[in-house]
Amino acid sequence: MTAPPSHADPLGTDRDAALSLPPHDLAAAPGRHDPRWVRPALLGLLGATALLYLWGLGASGYANTFYSAAAQAGATSWKAFFFGSSDAANSIMVDKPPASLWVMDLSARIFGVNPWSILVPQALEGLATVGVLYAAVRRRHGPAAGLLAGAALALTPVAALMFRFNNPDALLVLLLTVAAYAVVRAIEAGRTGWLVTAAVFIGLGFLTKMMQAFLVVPGLGLAYLVAAPVTLRRRIGQLLVAGGALVISSAWWVAIVELWPAADRPYVGGSQTNSVLELIFGYNGFGRLTGNETGSVGGGGRFGRPGGGGMFGGGGPGQLFGWAMGSQIAWLLPAALLFLVTLLWIGRRMPRTDRQRASVLLWGGWLLVAGAVFSFAQGIIHPYYTVALAPAISALAGIGATTLWRLRSTPPARATLAIGLACTAMWAYLLLDRAPDWQPWLRLAVLIGGLVCAGVLALPAQARRSTGLVVAAVAVVLGLAAPAAYALETAATPHRGAIPSAGPQVGGFGRPGFRGPGFGGRGPGGGTPAFPGHRVHHDGFSGHGFPAGTAPGGIGGLLNGTTSNTALNALLARDADRYIWVAAAVGSNTAAGFQLATGHPVMPVGGFNGSDPSPTMAQFQQDVARGEIHYFIGGGGFGGQRGGSSSSRQIAAWVQQNFTATRVGNATVYDLTMER
Repeated sequence: MTAPPSHADPLGTDRDAALSLPPHDLAAAPGRHDPRWVRPALLGLLGATALLYLWGLGASGYANTFYSAAAQAGATSWKAFFFGSSDAANSIMVDKPPASLWVMDLSARIFGVNPWSILVPQALEGLATVGVLYAAVRRRHGPAAGLLAGAALALTPVAALMFRFNNPDALLVLLLTVAAYAVVRAIEAGRTGWLVTAAVFIGLGFLTKMMQAFLVVPGLGLAYLVAAPVTLRRRIGQLLVAGGALVISSAWWVAIVELWPAADRPYVGGSQTNSVLELIFGYNGFGRLTGNETGSVGGGGRFGRPGGGGMFGGGGPGQLFGWAMGSQIAWLLPAALLFLVTLLWIGRRMPRTDRQRASVLLWGGWLLVAGAVFSFAQGIIHPYYTVALAPAISALAGIGATTLWRLRSTPPARATLAIGLACTAMWAYLLLDRAPDWQPWLRLAVLIGGLVCAGVLALPAQARRSTGLVVAAVAVVLGLAAPAAYALETAATPHRGAIPSAGPQVGGFGRPGFRGPGFGGRGPGGGTPAFPGHRVHHDGFSGHGFPAGTAPGGIGGLLNGTTSNTALNALLARDADRYIWVAAAVGSNTAAGFQLATGHPVMPVGGFNGSDPSPTMAQFQQDVARGEIHYFIGGGGFGGQRGGSSSSRQIAAWVQQNFTATRVGNATVYDLTMER
């Protein structure tokens, strides 16, 4: 039983009414008793989201050519499909599990290899994520909360970026959101089946981006352990069963790769010992936390703007609000944290099995654990990783706003709503001020409008008379206006390269007219602290006067695939069927550009940034002696990585010493069938 209202609990029975189930049980018949406006509103939300994520999608071309080339390989070879190989000849895998590639591979097999077949699956995954989040939030908090959460997710700038891009994050976020929905269902009746379903989807998330998928486990597990309507002993047993399902669904592909004879499978990219276990626990695992990532491009706050969080992690508690990440994800973060604390406080006396409080625990646990990891990790944490926080932030924003609105007859609820809107408006002003030349009117409109609306929200209901719904609608518009503007700018801008960023100014590499933090300020290009003298051009390549595809290492090969030319394409295609690889090049991104241009396998020497020992010097020499590689294309790779193999540098030096260089267009090419 709940406690009676008291002077120490000013919300009293209003709190209990707002947090208890509605008059009809939403879980029993979702949608059956909804107001007539709900279905059109949901269809409008999904239609607008589809338009935002699909419009002009082909302008980004192959986006991240590293994954596009792997999708091309998987669309050609089933072996490359299973392993997630960079090339159809299966020389090396990408440095992530292949689940996200499987979706792109199948699309490319059906519709052909082209930018739309690569990118449309990501947009559809984003659309599905919005729909699933709506369903999860609506089930416990009503359709208004679900619609608000779905709209907030769709308009989060980093979501608009990643659901139009072909990194693994789009599928990861969808799978984790489905897992959260399954836990919401499991809590309703203490059902093991739904809990196991959640574990399986998290396991599929692991096969998408490894240990990042596990960041949601504490929040989801805590919510079930606290609120499931069964005995403690049964809850613990169910969680153990779900843990077993999680292990199986995560480990089956890993076990096959580890047990497969190494000589008969591609090299495990991102590892130094050809081991997927090393990749899991090292480069893609604990190395991200400690910064000890052998062969990586550097970590910690090395690339960060002073005082604003590290570009590659190590920014501390303010990193999510900092220069690199703030404009990507943090627009509603202050309000979400405020609502999280408030909802837990006002629900503190509800029964243990209260489903609304369990929902708040679920989304709050997701946000706090993942947010802490992104904030304090010392290794590579790119700003776009924060898309994994978007469902939790959006859910808390939608739940908090609608719950407090139902409690608006009490002064504490009105004050919290007003403070949440005022904080959102002031924070939006500060984020927009980081790009002062972009739509300068917007930040003043959001600030002034938000503060005025917050003042109106703080008034007693009778003072607002019949204007309550109008005030609520204006508050929603003002709260979402700034991230929506950034999301629209993101969708209107082509993105290419390995490290994209959302919005007009704050972000990473790989944007036309790059203006990222710590990389030359707000003008195009600019010197970087990590790469003195480099200027990053619109195509993502370093400029020291070297033509694309010929610069000796540097940042260019990391950011984007090289741009081939007609003469080089014709040369590589000549007698291509006689060779396993039409060419080899240092670094996966260098090789990817040529592979996509020609449609034939190109060996990425050294993997992603040239630091993997694949192939070794001896293996490469044997491949050349057997006539399996036709050409070697100079340039590529990434100088100055933190440790790792030097095989790629040795191979490049050996080629230069023993074969004659020829200029083909803007590229330096060595014919490996003709020694000096």
